[in-house]
Order: sequence, then structure tokens, then C-alpha cells
Amino acid sequence: VFSFAGHLQVTVKNVTIINRPVIQSKLGELRDVKTPHADFRRLLGEVSAPLIYEATCDLPVKSRRIQTPLTKAEGVALSREVLFVPILRAALGMLEGAQALLPEARVGFIGLARNEDTLQPEWYLDKVPRRLGRFEVLLLDPMLATGGSAIAAGELLQQRGAKSIRFVHLLAAPEGIRSLRKSFPDSLIFTAAIDSHLNDVGYIVPGLGDAGDRCF
Repeated sequence: VFSFAGHLQVTVKNVTIINRPVIQSKLGELRDVKTPHADFRRLLGEVSAPLIYEATCDLPVKSRRIQTPLTKAEGVALSREVLFVPILRAALGMLEGAQALLPEARVGFIGLARNEDTLQPEWYLDKVPRRLGRFEVLLLDPMLATGGSAIAAGELLQQRGAKSIRFVHLLAAPEGIRSLRKSFPDSLIFTAAIDSHLNDVGYIVPGLGDAGDRCF
């Protein structure tokens, strides 16, 4: 069961549902069929920053000495580089918010399109670094529906040496969560909501439609 009340971050077996008021308010606007595409794209970027913030709360850090204008102080820095990997095209809408939070992060791009007959992902772009062992990798995709695209992208990242992959989604379906957890049982999944189900053409219900179409 993935239905939660209140305003807290809730984790269930490596799945974190980020039920914060600001995120849920913007999610409601994104769901609204009357939201114009320019506003949809802006909102997706705005909601992505707090999603990324929650997804990176426990990244490993190392100590560092800092010289302030007054004296020396103790501080921390991230232990490993961060790599954002948006799945095109819809996740381009998430990238602006991600980069606003971590502008120093590297970015790799994966292009996957869903075959509307088979519902399986089809590749058209791979612009991801070859050796990923030094990165904390965050895979970005607004919708986790069947899980096919996230799994295909995650397998590629593992083949490139990724040791830590965090899956960040605005919305997820129970079917996608189950498939992704089966393929990546130790990876962390972050989402603002887990909706009811997939319809017979693989769309999340109630969902928000096709995020890529509504962005662009």
C-alpha cells in the first residue's frame, strides 16, 4: 500500500515518497489539464529542485577546512562527484531544477522513446560518460510507468561502472515500482506520488498525461 497522509517524507523498502506541501501543491498544478505547456515546463523545473534535494540528503561527505572572512572553520564537501542523467525528452524539464541545486554536477543524456505498440523502450541517444565509478548517479525521468525506460537506462549505467544509482521521478505507478525494485533491489527510488495503476495503453492513472508532450 502506497497511500500516505501528512507532510513527511516516507520510505518503504528503498522507495521514498516525498509528501511535502510545496511539492504536492505544484504536482496538483502539473496534473491539471488546463495548465499551459509553458507553465507546465516551469513547474516541472521548480518541483524538481526539492525532489533532488530530498534525493541527495544522505550523500557521503568529507571534512574540509574553510577560511571565512573572520577565521578558520570546519566544513564539509561532497565525497563524490554527482552525475545527472535525464531520460529525454521529458526529463529535460527536470534538469533546470536539478542544476539550480547542484550546478557543478556533470550531465549525461539518454534518449529513449516508448514504442506505443509494444510499450517497450527504443534507444535513439547515448551521451553518458564511459567510466561512472566515481559518480553518484541520479537518473531523472518524470514518469515511472511500466519501468521499462528506467530499467534500460539503469542497466546501461551499470555497464558503464555506476555503483550508486538513485532513480528520481515525479510520479510512479505500482507496476513500475515493482519492476524497478526487482531489477535494482538495492537502488533508491524517489517520487512525489505513487498513483493508482496503469491503463491499457501504459499511462499512469490518474497521472498527468504525457509529460514530454505537455512540456514541449
